Amino acid sequence: MTPAWTTDAATDDPARAVRLTLFWGLEGVCLRTIAGGRVPTVTEGPLRRRLDEADLPVVALDPGLFEGSVASRASWLNEIDQLDEVAAFGARFGSRLIRVGALSDPDGFDAEAATQALRQVGERAERLGLTFAVRNEAGTAIATGAALAGLLAAVDHPAVGADWRPADALMSGEAPGEGLAALGAANVPVRCVGVRDGWQEADGWGEAEVGAGTLGWDAHLGALVEAGVEAPLVIDVLPVPPRSSGLASATALVRALRQARRSAAARG
Repeated sequence: MTPAWTTDAATDDPARAVRLTLFWGLEGVCLRTIAGGRVPTVTEGPLRRRLDEADLPVVALDPGLFEGSVASRASWLNEIDQLDEVAAFGARFGSRLIRVGALSDPDGFDAEAATQALRQVGERAERLGLTFAVRNEAGTAIATGAALAGLLAAVDHPAVGADWRPADALMSGEAPGEGLAALGAANVPVRCVGVRDGWQEADGWGEAEVGAGTLGWDAHLGALVEAGVEAPLVIDVLPVPPRSSGLASATALVRALRQARRSAAARG
């Protein structure tokens, strides 16, 4: 597992993003909004130079696809047509992993329609040499690991796996360990892990640095290592101010990952 972050959690400036990545001890980046645009529609030159100089890999792209309703057929069909551009951008940056939504409205979600749509998405992705990671997201019909496992088991396509977000599951009332177990039981590959931490408050979710909330990242990373997950670990959200909280979160994530690996090795 590669510890990384989504750079616009703190900055969309390529030079600053690279400096922070190196300073925090992270090993890769996920690109979402950078250099004044949303991937793949960004100014590439400065970004590519900075990444090449630092020898930093792009572990994933997050172009904002398939985040609407499956009922909006024209919209997601248009997004399928955009995959050629996404694939070309990914090839130039050495990244084939694409993080996407689950076409999941909170109300009136049509699971069968979403299954068929994501299978179609997977077929196009496979032809383009892409791998998709579909996220569970609080506030949608696919908020938990169990819901994501059920959807992706039905999709049953080798190019389509999970973007597992345990904090979103926790916000939605599911213990993170239960969600990961559901994905494993359904044989759904975890292709990316979204990292954030916090706690449930009376008026919603309170954001915290990684390791300072109630998610239990030490134990969850241990479970991920035990499950043989090799997906990138991507810090997606940082508390304000992001640059100071980013250092604390990255340090905690790297330390917890090292400890999880040591513990697994000691057990043989």
